[in-house]
Amino acid sequence: MTGKRLTALLAKINIIEQHGTSNPQIIDLAYDSREVQQGSLFFALNGLHSNGHDFIEKALAQGAAAVVHSEPLSTYARDVTYLRVENSRRAMSPIACRFYDDPSSEMTIIGVTGTDGKSTTSYFIQQLLKLSGKPAGLLTTVQFDLGRGAEKNYLRQSTPEATEIHRLLRAMRENGCTHAVVEATSHGLSPLNNRLGDVKFDVGVLTNISHEHLEFHKTLERYIDDKANLFRALPPQKGIAVINADEPQRQAFIDAAACPVYLYGIRPETQETQETQETADLTASDIEESPAGQSFLISSKASVADTAEQPIQTRVKLPQPGRFNVENSLAALLALGHLPGESLQSYFPLIAELKPIKGRMVPVDEGQPFQVIVDYAHTPGSFRKLFPALRTQVGTGKLIAVFSSAGERDIEKRSQLGEIAAGYCDIIVLADEDPRGEVPLDILEDVAAGCGSMQREHELFLIEDRPTAIRHAFTLANKGDLVVLLGKGHEGSIIYADGPIPWDEETVAREQLRRLDYKPHI
Repeated sequence: MTGKRLTALLAKINIIEQHGTSNPQIIDLAYDSREVQQGSLFFALNGLHSNGHDFIEKALAQGAAAVVHSEPLSTYARDVTYLRVENSRRAMSPIACRFYDDPSSEMTIIGVTGTDGKSTTSYFIQQLLKLSGKPAGLLTTVQFDLGRGAEKNYLRQSTPEATEIHRLLRAMRENGCTHAVVEATSHGLSPLNNRLGDVKFDVGVLTNISHEHLEFHKTLERYIDDKANLFRALPPQKGIAVINADEPQRQAFIDAAACPVYLYGIRPETQETQETQETADLTASDIEESPAGQSFLISSKASVADTAEQPIQTRVKLPQPGRFNVENSLAALLALGHLPGESLQSYFPLIAELKPIKGRMVPVDEGQPFQVIVDYAHTPGSFRKLFPALRTQVGTGKLIAVFSSAGERDIEKRSQLGEIAAGYCDIIVLADEDPRGEVPLDILEDVAAGCGSMQREHELFLIEDRPTAIRHAFTLANKGDLVVLLGKGHEGSIIYADGPIPWDEETVAREQLRRLDYKPHI
C-alpha cells in the first residue's frame, strides 16, 4: 500500500483536542513503539502492564508521523500531529478499517463466538468452504490462513487488535479469498476493546457459554452481552444467525439478532425433554462412536431443506471423536447452508473429510500401553463436555488428567475445574499452565480446593514443573488407562512472571514417553 493522508482516516473519529496541523502521509499503523517505522501513525494505548503514552517519544524517534492518544501530554513535538481521543484503542478500529479500504465489505465474513469450540468450528467452516471450491481465509486462536496455507497464530491473541484484523483481512482479499472465518472472542467483541467493531459480519455462530474471562468482563451477564454484539452486528434480514439450541443462554443471542435465526443441537436419546427436537432446525441423533470417529443421523426441518418442501434425513461420518464435535459440525453446516446460492445438502458428504485443528483431541503414541491425548480444554464448560466422553472411552481403566488454570485470569473458575475433574478422574496431577505474575503453587492450591476428598500424593498431586508433572502422570498409568493433558493444546509458550518459555505440549509428551522407554507396538 502507498498509504493515505491522515485526514482521510478520521471520518468516524471524535477528536477531543488536536496539536499540529500537518496532514502527513500515513504508511503504517502501530500500537507497539518497537514496530514503528517512518510514516507510522502511533496509537498510545493504556494496557494492564504498561502505558503506551510513556513510549510516545520512542515512537517519534523511530519516525512516527502522527500520534493518537487519550491522556493529555506535557510536551508536543513540532511537525507532528497529535490527536487526543476518548479511547485510543477504540479509535484504532475505524481508522484501521479506512486505512485498509474496508476489506471485510469485499468478502463474506463468518464470525464464530462462544466459550468453547470456537477454533474447531471456525476451522470446520473454512475446510467445508475450501472443499467446495471457495477460497476462504481463517483467523483463530490456533492459526491463520490468509489464502496461502495455514500458519501459526504468532500474535498470541485469539482476536488480534483492530489494526491486525483489518491488515489480515486485506491480505486475504488480495490473495483471492471470497470468504473469511473469524474467531470472535468476548474481548474482541467488547466495546472496551472494539477490535471487531468495524468488521462487516454476514454470519454469526454461537457454540456455547460457560464461566470464563470474568477478570475482564466482571459479571457473566456482561460476558454474555459482549458476545451478543456479534449478533447485533449482523445485517437485518440479510444476516444469518446460527445458535446452539441446547445452550441455556441462547435467548439473549436470539433477541440480539435482527435477522433469520437457525438453531442446531443433539437430539436427546431419552424422551425426558423434547426441547431440542422441537426447536432445532438441524439436529444430530443415533450417534455411533468408534476410535476412528463417529457417525450420526442428521435431521432437518423442512424450513432449512434446499427444497423447503420436506425435511432432510441422512447419515454422515465425522472422523473426529467427542460429541462436542458433532455440535461443531452442525454449526458449520448451518453457517454455510443458508448463504446466497448455497445448498445445505451439498456439504453433508464433506463432513467425512474434516480434519482436527492442532491441539484438539490429539492422540500421542510412542509405544506406551496406555492412551495419551492432548487437548486445549481449560474452562468449566469444556470440562463438562470432555470428561464424560473420556470416562466412557477409558471404561474400567484409570482416567488421569494433567491440568491447572491460568494466572491473572478468572479466579472463580479454578475450583470449578477441580470439582468437575474430580467427578470423573481417578488421578489428577496439577501443573503450571500460565502462572504469569502469580505464585504458581497458589494457583494449584486454588484448583485443588475443588477436588474434594481426593487424597494428596495418592489421587491428587501438585507438581509445578509441567514436564515433571507429565512424566509423573505417565508413571502412574498402566495398560488400558488414559492420560489426558489439558489447557495448553496448541500454545507455543508457558508464561511466567519473568516472561514466556517455549512450549509444545505434544512434543513434551512424546519426549517424556520416550524417556520411559516404551517399546513400539508389534
